[in-house]
Amino acid sequence: MMVFQFENPDDSPGFLLWQVSNLWQRKMNSGLKKLGLTHVQFVLLAGIIWLSQGQQTVTQAKLAAHAKADIMMTSKVLRALEQRGLIKRETDAKDTRAKSLTITKEGYDLAVAAIHVVNKVDSDFFGTLNGQVSDLNSHLLKIISANNS
Repeated sequence: MMVFQFENPDDSPGFLLWQVSNLWQRKMNSGLKKLGLTHVQFVLLAGIIWLSQGQQTVTQAKLAAHAKADIMMTSKVLRALEQRGLIKRETDAKDTRAKSLTITKEGYDLAVAAIHVVNKVDSDFFGTLNGQVSDLNSHLLKIISANNS
């Protein structure tokens, strides 16, 4: 009595994605641990920098949407980053319900150091694809787009 859709676990894209994601996250967290950051903290710090380049106010909601992250988890992580002096959260001038975000000098410097770590981990981890990273990205973006609701 076979209850699985696949004959072999390695035929399941979801199971493979789960394994790859866990392997990648372990390597990423190991590299970032040396800087005192989790990967989620890095993603949010880098997201603030990235979104700030557009000269628009970066709010918690915009950042959560950018990262495809849960808004409550985003708020909790940002609170921890604020307590460490890496970001500032202030009531938005245009919408008093929103929190606008800015990165401090210390937060920016830490994010830049972390970007080097993340780039190295990504390069080492995805290097096995031998130039097919853009194909992987294309497929991942297609999945994200189809499920972005």
